[in-house]
Amino acid sequence: MTTATTTKKDQDAGEAADAYVPEVETIQAVLAPGQRPSRPSALSACVTFGWRAMLKIKHVPEQLFDVTVFPIMMTLMFTYLFGGALAGSTTEYLQFLLPGIMVMSVVMTTMYTGVAVNTDIEKGVFDRFRTLPVWRPSAMVGYLLGDAFRYSMASVVILVVGLVMGYRPDGGPLGVAAGILLLVAFSFAFSWVWTMFGLLLRSEKSVMGVSMMVLFPLTFLSNILVEPETMPGWLQAFVDVNPVTHLVAAVRSLMEGDVDAGEVGWVLVAGAVLVAVFGTLTMRLYNRK
Repeated sequence: MTTATTTKKDQDAGEAADAYVPEVETIQAVLAPGQRPSRPSALSACVTFGWRAMLKIKHVPEQLFDVTVFPIMMTLMFTYLFGGALAGSTTEYLQFLLPGIMVMSVVMTTMYTGVAVNTDIEKGVFDRFRTLPVWRPSAMVGYLLGDAFRYSMASVVILVVGLVMGYRPDGGPLGVAAGILLLVAFSFAFSWVWTMFGLLLRSEKSVMGVSMMVLFPLTFLSNILVEPETMPGWLQAFVDVNPVTHLVAAVRSLMEGDVDAGEVGWVLVAGAVLVAVFGTLTMRLYNRK
């Protein structure tokens, strides 16, 4: 008798539960109170990831050593080491050297973009980024926007040190600003090469090793330290096609006030090609990884 009564009550409770169907508005009010936020634009997502890169610098200020201490060391070392031997005086050599050292310091800094990407992959951060409803390349662009700040800082540090040492650009403030802007723009494009390697290689040490193998020949076998005319013919052939050589020539012409439109145009076209090629390869690897 008791068992039958209990079974009857359970059946009645089940039927009552089945009979009650909450309304759609009630479910929405519980699950998502308020209006659903709109999807962020591509620009907004890129700026947000760029701000993330800036916050990483805030919490780990040691990251700025490579754009402050390293450029100062390079400027002082090469000026006083080669100035007297190559130009007769450090002041005269500094007029030729400083734009080149600025390019060398900033271009060599670009490799840390790939290192940062590889580190985030190892930590699993990118797995979270891939689930977000944002423009897919925004995470990569954010890295590069944060690094663009570091490139600008390195350029300003070298310029200030050079002015203290006696560097006087004939191009004036506008020429100097144009030279730094061109350098930062090309470095932004060049950094896409290292984002690809950051996704392709297995460890940050591998990224740094490959970067050094590429950057050292590009920077030292160029017109940064000496004029190419003083080199052997076979070496001049490489220097003449070296993209860093064209970048140095363009930046140097802007800062000296004697603008070489051909070199500036070459740098802009090369930057666009780098973004088109390596940006596409980077996103393909990012989507498949």
